[in-house]
This record gives sequence, structure tokens and C-alpha cells, in this order.
Amino acid sequence: MATRNSKLYLLITLGIASAFGPFLTDFYLPTLPVLDKYFNTSASLVQLSLTFCMIGLAVGQLFIGPLSDKYGRKRPLLLSLGLFGVATIGCIYSQDIHWFILFRLVQGLAGAGGVVISKSIATDLYEGRELSMFFSLLSGVQGLAPICAPALGGFLLEVTDWKGIFWILFAIGLLLVFILSFFKESLPKKCRQKENIYSTFHNYIPVLHNKRFINYVLVQAFAMGVMFAYIAASPFIFQTHYGLSPTAYGLCFGANAVAIMLGSFSVSFFHSAKQAMRTGTVGFGLVSLMVAVALISNATVIIVESILFLFLIFLGLILPSSTALALDEERDNSGNASALLGFLTFLFGGVISPLTGLGNMLYTTSIIIIVCCLGVWWCTRKAISDIVC
Repeated sequence: MATRNSKLYLLITLGIASAFGPFLTDFYLPTLPVLDKYFNTSASLVQLSLTFCMIGLAVGQLFIGPLSDKYGRKRPLLLSLGLFGVATIGCIYSQDIHWFILFRLVQGLAGAGGVVISKSIATDLYEGRELSMFFSLLSGVQGLAPICAPALGGFLLEVTDWKGIFWILFAIGLLLVFILSFFKESLPKKCRQKENIYSTFHNYIPVLHNKRFINYVLVQAFAMGVMFAYIAASPFIFQTHYGLSPTAYGLCFGANAVAIMLGSFSVSFFHSAKQAMRTGTVGFGLVSLMVAVALISNATVIIVESILFLFLIFLGLILPSSTALALDEERDNSGNASALLGFLTFLFGGVISPLTGLGNMLYTTSIIIIVCCLGVWWCTRKAISDIVC
């Protein structure tokens, strides 16, 4: 394609766009213990703002994915970023926790554009091993968001309040709009869905009937369930239970993001995405038991952090490989397929997150991790018949 953007531009731009949705959750994590005091509410209601943002990220993809198949990738992406700016201003000027939760939902709906469309753009331009390699690199770039977000959020919380963090989110949205103005459309008009917009949504039906695609999606959903449980519980475990400062917590969170990046980059050393996902699944399951024992036995923060680092390396193997395998199954309906992939993973995360706050958080987080790892193993076994049991 003569008018295609350079691979480096695509890698950086799509990495930022796809990480923008998760950035919404990670950047304000250090403020969770502060928000309950600001709004004079409970920790569970503050966690609900995280849940509603994830639900928005999930549901938004179901609509934006098919729209991008119909109208191209660039316009829906820019419109979603405009809506994000409006929702961010709403969060800043919210008078109570209920308005804040509502605008967090809208933020999630808008942030879904970058998550779903970035995957569709990659599927437009690459296939097979090249697609798997690109997703491996993309996941590595995405890893920069969780490295920078909590650490930067924790640092900013030392010098400003939570509203300053949301103003920075607004500025990042504007910067992304500027960067995307140089993007060259990846889906030509001749390749777009020709039916009316209502018919475009009917394309979900054949995608849902693809059992192998669904199994790959469920692998990622269970894996992301672990990630979202960790995201929701980590500020309270590290800051409240272990007494770390917001800055120290941000550094721990950033170190764990490095682990995911290492796992993602390691995918390129495997012969196939299936082999990478198989290896990640086995390691993920074994180390999950170590994580649970460390949390339940109230091990030191150094031990917990060390085991989590190893655990998240295997998560890094699973995420890009399962994404590439899923989208390679549904190239003709990449927008719908990417939307379903994102919907189920973020919806699963939205359901899982508040469960960590039930009872003793160390115990509930351990149980959730083990159950999700069993789900990853089972669905991988269903998708790849020669999985090592």
C-alpha cells in the first residue's frame, strides 16, 4: 500500500491508542484511597468507578468495532477521543461520587475506540506470523502505559490533587488527536461493509459461531480477569496492607508492567503463537499457586512482589499470542471480532474487580487468581488439542 504509514509510526501510534483505555484505569489507581475521603463515601463505591469504566470499555467496543468496519478506522477513532475529552471534564467537576461514576462510564465508552480500532488496523495491514510479531511488539509498547501511569500518578499525587491527574488525562487525549491526524486510513472504501449499519451488527452472529475463536477469546478473558483483579486490589494491598507510599506503589506496579513487556517480547522467540500461548498457560497456572500461598500466608512485600513479577511474565506470553490467534480466525470480520474480544475481556474484568473487595482482600484475590488460571488452562486445552496437560 503506497499510502501506508511507516511501521514505526503504526507501532507507536497504535500502541498509544490501544493503551489509552487501560491507561484510564491505571493512571488514577493511586488516588483510590484519596477519592473515598474527597467524596465522603466507601471504598467499594470508589472501586465501582473502576468497574463502570471497565464496563464502558467493554460495551463501547461492541458499537465502535462494527462502525469502523462500515465507516473506516480514522473517523470513529477521532470521534471517540472527542467524547473522551467531554467525559474527562465531567469527572473533574463532579459534585458527588455518583456523577463521578457516571462520567467514568462515559470515559470508558470513549476509550474503547482506541482499544478495538487499533487491533482492527493491525489486522487490516498484517497476517499470519507477521501479525503475531506485530501484536507482540504492540503489547510491549502497551506495557509502557502501566509502567508510567501508576508511577506518574503516585508522583503527581504528592504535588497535586486527583483533579490534576484528570487534567493530564485530558491533555493526553488532545495529544493523541494530533498524532492521529497524520494517520492514513488502513481500510479502503472498497473493503468496507456495504450493508446498512444495522446489517453490520448481524456480522456478530457468524463470529460467535466460530468455536475456536471463542475459545481464544475466553483464554484472554480469564487471563485479563487476573490482571483486573490485580489492578483493583493492588492499591489496597500495597498501600493499605503493606503501608507503601503512592510513589513506592507506583514503582511496584511499574516493575510488574515490565514483566508483562518481557513476556510479550518473548513471543517472537517461539515458532508459533500457539506454542507461546501453550507455554504461557502452563507457567501461569503453576505460579498462580505460589501467588496465592504468598498472599494467604501474609508473606513480606518483597516476596509477594517477586512472585508477582514472575507470574506476570507468563501473562505477557498469553495476551499477544491469544489476540493474534483469535483475530487470524476472523479476518473478514475483524472489526466485529476485535470488538467481541475487547468486550468480553473488559466485561470480565469489570465483573471481577469488585469481587476482590469482598471479605479479606488477600484471600479473595488469591481465590480469583486460581479460578481464572484454571479457566485459562481449560480454554487453551479446548482451542489447542495438543496442549501439554
